[in-house]
Amino acid sequence: MSPDRVLTRVARKELQLFFSSPVAWLFLASFLAICLFVFFWVEAFFARNIADVRPLFEWMPLLLIFLCAALTMRSWSEERRSGTLEHVLTLPVPLWQFVTGKFIACTAILALALIATFLLPLTVDRIATLDWGPVFAGYLATLLLGCSYLAVGLFVSSRTDNAIVSLMGSVALCGFLYMAGSELLLGFFGGNLAEFLRLIGSGSRFESITRGVLDLRDLYYYGAVTITFLSLNVYALERGRWSQQTNARHRAWRLGISLVLLNLILAALWLHKVPGLRTDVTEGKLYSLSEPSETLLSQLEEPLLIRGYFSERSHPLLAPLVPQLRDLLREYAVAGNGKVRVEFVDPAQDAAAEKEANEEYGIQATPFQVADRYQSALVNAYFNVLVQYGDEKEILGFADFIEVKMAQSGQPDVLLRNPEFDVTRAIRDVLYSYRSSGELFDQISKPVTLRAYVSADSKLPEILLEYRNAIRAEAEALIPNSQGKFNIDFIEPEANNGEQAAVIVEKWGFQPMVTALGDENQFYFYLTLEDDHQVIQIPTGRFDSSNFGDALEAGLRRFASGFTRTIALSLPASSQARQGMPPQGHSFGTLQQTISQDHSILMENLDDGSVDSSADVLMVMAPEALSEQAVFAIDQYLMRGGTVIVASSPRSIETQGSALQLRQVDSGLSEWLAHNGIGIQSTVVLDDRQAAFPVPVLRRVGEYEFREMQFVDYPYLLDIRDDGLNADHPITQGLPNLTVGWASPLSIEPRSGLSSQELLSSSDTAWTSDAVNVMPSLDDNGPNSFSGQGKSRERATIGTVLSGEFTSFFNQVPEPSSTDEMDSGMADAPSTALISKSPASSRLILVSSNDFASDQILSGVIAASGTQYFGPLEFLMNAVDWALQDSSLMSIRARAHFNRTLPALPQDTQAAIEYANYAAALLFLLLIYGVWRLQRRRRRSQLREILT
Repeated sequence: MSPDRVLTRVARKELQLFFSSPVAWLFLASFLAICLFVFFWVEAFFARNIADVRPLFEWMPLLLIFLCAALTMRSWSEERRSGTLEHVLTLPVPLWQFVTGKFIACTAILALALIATFLLPLTVDRIATLDWGPVFAGYLATLLLGCSYLAVGLFVSSRTDNAIVSLMGSVALCGFLYMAGSELLLGFFGGNLAEFLRLIGSGSRFESITRGVLDLRDLYYYGAVTITFLSLNVYALERGRWSQQTNARHRAWRLGISLVLLNLILAALWLHKVPGLRTDVTEGKLYSLSEPSETLLSQLEEPLLIRGYFSERSHPLLAPLVPQLRDLLREYAVAGNGKVRVEFVDPAQDAAAEKEANEEYGIQATPFQVADRYQSALVNAYFNVLVQYGDEKEILGFADFIEVKMAQSGQPDVLLRNPEFDVTRAIRDVLYSYRSSGELFDQISKPVTLRAYVSADSKLPEILLEYRNAIRAEAEALIPNSQGKFNIDFIEPEANNGEQAAVIVEKWGFQPMVTALGDENQFYFYLTLEDDHQVIQIPTGRFDSSNFGDALEAGLRRFASGFTRTIALSLPASSQARQGMPPQGHSFGTLQQTISQDHSILMENLDDGSVDSSADVLMVMAPEALSEQAVFAIDQYLMRGGTVIVASSPRSIETQGSALQLRQVDSGLSEWLAHNGIGIQSTVVLDDRQAAFPVPVLRRVGEYEFREMQFVDYPYLLDIRDDGLNADHPITQGLPNLTVGWASPLSIEPRSGLSSQELLSSSDTAWTSDAVNVMPSLDDNGPNSFSGQGKSRERATIGTVLSGEFTSFFNQVPEPSSTDEMDSGMADAPSTALISKSPASSRLILVSSNDFASDQILSGVIAASGTQYFGPLEFLMNAVDWALQDSSLMSIRARAHFNRTLPALPQDTQAAIEYANYAAALLFLLLIYGVWRLQRRRRRSQLREILT
């Protein structure tokens, strides 16, 4: 009889026995019931608010111990008890075929149980966007883990004739494999011993696969465990055929089994030392170094040192994160091609290293209270990473790496937030700081021309003649050290019958200047920096040559890479705290902190009529009653080829006692925006696709009213995702969702020469309201406010970007006078002329919400979701990176979104989804039972025909 036929017959016989007894049905029913209970209740899927199915797999290493032991406990013990094992041992068939046949039958039942749970990821994918890479990896890990447990169970079952003893032995042996790598046991050990236990543990490797990383060493581990115990099973049965006297055949079997086990161990040790045996199956490759990180490492010219300071004994919640950080830092060493040195130091074990860390790098131990084996103790532990390049260094601590979420049980869940982003940002910062101490032109790749459109000497006022000579001398002094990347070109616009003047008026909007109103003597004096990609204007201010050097250097930095950029941030006066008092209106402390992590921040006062020349991007948040000079400053900054980011709406949220109300806001920008083809309606958008928010709620019970804070689904808080985010634009393509509160709809009709792209929009079920009272109320029947019934439902645009050649708003409106100039006695000095047209590199980004990135809305969404939420900040930082054409961190920042959030769902919808999954599991069991009954009836019919 062929081996394939034996395997098939044994596997079929085992499956018939399983389904003829309650074993298979109990296994399937128990497996499905426990999985669904854990997913929806223990892990609180909807309260967790993350669109993944990791809760389905988190309990598998522990759950499968008992279920696989129950499935295999009678496989051989029943054969031994009933006496049929002796018949098997006397057959002239290799015993490995019987062992493999039983193993295949058990694996088939396990696979059937896993298929029954596949409705859960399908359900999540229908609710939100699911990353399928970790899902398939999780099922693969579960199947491999189950196979190893089944092999252990079959081996234990072959050693006893008592099914209960087999069950207990299998649970004990599988439990040891699980506990060896669990954090409960590793908390008692540290260093190399903890690493060794983690390597032999089944749970630690399982977690790596379920997060979406397929490591050949993890796959080999489960395969090796399975082969080891199947081999021991065959050996244990083979010994039953032997006589009491040892002979050559017995020795050959022992030697063969020993060689198999030895080779499995040696192969595991060899694979452990081989790097690069892993693949990242997550969408966006979340657990492997991204292309921007590798590109940044390729720019290294000096050795880069990355040193991890990790204590052997640390807080139990931080200890599991250390191996993950070690693996990530080793990836930098591999990608660095010899330019990156990675070291790991335990300062507690090396006094010299601890002294160096404390005195030279300012790294101090953090005290943690931990539970010791015998008592609670205070442990001073290190959890820091040093990044050093040349004489520049940056220190990262546990506050930079981790995020803490509160689980449903109230226990904190400590995770790595996005360590690649933090490490790569640190590398970029030290690299750029090191470069900035060198030559500016080293970082400029293309030649840059200072092109000065200056009239002839006879037309220039005396003060401008001096200014021209001074700046020309200062610019020419840079040419010898510019490595051929800088030159000067002075052009007289009136030459050749004013041909060049007509060109610059048409192309750049450079209008003639005059010394005083009514003066017939017109002249030109404009300075630009140009390469083959962009053109920017150098502001001349009051034609003070002492400021020209700084303005020129700031302009040249716009063409260079490797320098920290400057973001000019304009905030409403009400957002600034005064004399220790909290801000009275919107506050943007989190936004300021986020900007300062990657860029230099400049708090801009627009009322002086200009934007600082060093600003690379201008960001205007929640403007209120901007003066004419402030609007002029924004307009002219845009005309100079800059990027302006605005968050503004005619409505703004405020609290009146315990009530929420919308107040009318005059930003001062409405006419300027309308000039550029953007209108912001005075209504506010509400949407059925909404987010939860903690708001004061008016609750009515009978004749009584109560005000209390509750988390409610709030239609004024738009949950923008999927088609609401422009998947083709770099700013939004990496964002899974965005929460925007109290936004107004935009109407966009860009002027000639401009193009617009929609960035953010509501769903098709949105409507608008002009109500002032936006406080929700509840009664015995639930929410009864903000109903959209009878309202016109349509999609609303709330975020857009305009780019192209803008025309100045002040072409038709008189330029505002500067009170500073009048006060300074410089009325006779020629003022900087109006720039009437911008280059094509100008961009205007608008989000129609005053509360878009305020601290109040960020903290509210964080409180409602129970997790870190910085979507608006990531949107703004992506906009800054896109405006600066710096994608080094944009794509890495998007990789933080492997925790995709769920859309807000009503309680009854959540219950319906849960019960539907329970009903589907029951129908699946009934389907299997029906198929088995049909098969059984068919076999009986065939047997009856044979007998008759």
